[in-house]
Amino acid sequence: MLPDHGRPAAELLAELSSLRAADLPVRGGKVTAYVYDTGLPEVHEAAHRAYAEMLEVNMLDPTAFPSMVALERQVVGAVAETLGRPGAPGIFTSGGTESIMLAVKAARDARPGATRVVLPVTAHPAFHKAAHYLGMEIVPVPVDPVTYRASVPAFGDALDERTALAVVSAPSYPQGVVDPVGEIAALAASRGVLCHVDACVGGWLLPWLREAGAAIPPFDLAVPGVTSISCDLHKFGYAPKGASVLLFRDAELRRRAYFASAAWPGYTIVNATVQSSRSAGPLGGAWATLEALGREGYRELGRRTLEATRRLAEGVRKIPGLRVLGEPEAALVAIAGSPEVDVFVLADEARTRGWFLQPQLSYAGIPANIHITVTGVTLAGVDAMLEVIEEAAEAARRRGPAEVPEGLPELIASLDLDALDDATFAELAASAGIALGLPAGNGPAARPGTAPEPAPEPAPGMAVVNAILDALPAATREAILLRFLSVTYSPPA
Repeated sequence: MLPDHGRPAAELLAELSSLRAADLPVRGGKVTAYVYDTGLPEVHEAAHRAYAEMLEVNMLDPTAFPSMVALERQVVGAVAETLGRPGAPGIFTSGGTESIMLAVKAARDARPGATRVVLPVTAHPAFHKAAHYLGMEIVPVPVDPVTYRASVPAFGDALDERTALAVVSAPSYPQGVVDPVGEIAALAASRGVLCHVDACVGGWLLPWLREAGAAIPPFDLAVPGVTSISCDLHKFGYAPKGASVLLFRDAELRRRAYFASAAWPGYTIVNATVQSSRSAGPLGGAWATLEALGREGYRELGRRTLEATRRLAEGVRKIPGLRVLGEPEAALVAIAGSPEVDVFVLADEARTRGWFLQPQLSYAGIPANIHITVTGVTLAGVDAMLEVIEEAAEAARRRGPAEVPEGLPELIASLDLDALDDATFAELAASAGIALGLPAGNGPAARPGTAPEPAPEPAPGMAVVNAILDALPAATREAILLRFLSVTYSPPA
């Protein structure tokens, strides 16, 4: 509720601190997804100050705020130089999803009448989102069941005159492997099809891993046939959230990503991104991070990350009941379980020990697993992480697999979820032992002079929830997740 009178800044900040009490920590390396930590506080502090300095600059009009043009040229230029094509034109965006959205739009507009996007099943769902928004069709192709890399023959069968864009990943997020970019880009070029490399997670990591001695295959704009590439700086660039770069082969293709409209009597509309008004804060933060670290700083982070990734993978392979999926080429490690070690239970056990390991559901023949993103800070705690994984695996072995109530997946799959309102859906979930809502500490803090609201019960372990989702087809999973989101953001009854 909006207060009748304004509140002091100190009080507001105290409330924010209270609200964040139940959040996962963003520093320290115990959260292995969502956040990226250099382990260098001074770098993050420089980024925060630059972010605040540019916070109120509006990137809607480059003629009004030339500072943001200068910063974007520097940031895009640094990425282009590092990713194989110095001087390549690009766009600074709010993140990987927006970069991907614009890459798909550019391909659609460059090939009128072509409506298909061909991609491996391991490609990021942002491409599905872009296709949904832009009226395109996704054509998924399989990956090798051992290496998890995209199948070149399958791409050859799928590419046709209706294809606007071929997509490869460097690396794919689920298993951290690089698709055969050169082969698929050449194949796409031979068919007159554009080829986008999704290097959102790896674009600002793979070059530094290569310099640290890793065998990284060619993947960037220097590869013949690659026409665009996306690179998130808020991942392994370690910039504050809201920072990605989309590069193009040439300015003509970049123009296909732009939007302009003069069909109204107001101010001129011309947008480089999906958004119109947007803060230059993320741009300032990205620029400051790149400048604060420099090439030598990123080389050192790459060295640490490579060592930590290798030690983590080697250590996991020694734990009974666990295995690493594929041979990770980037700092992403997927760990599968076994009949005696349920990875969903393992993740819950790790959470009780203060570590967040990201569960991934099974799909397209790829087993359920836990996903770990290794960052610059991980090396200092990799032994502690391995100890926790081993302890959690042993605890999961003792507990046994998460038990899905008999017949529940079939019942859920048979329901018309659209016919249920949010309250009924929440009651249905509760009847299956799944309490929806925010964990303790995430509710509104009490204001001076008001009685504190009772804290909700802590959220139960997620093993059963994940096991139920894992037993359902993808379309049903999606419908349930949408309902969960709706319930989460609905005000309490």
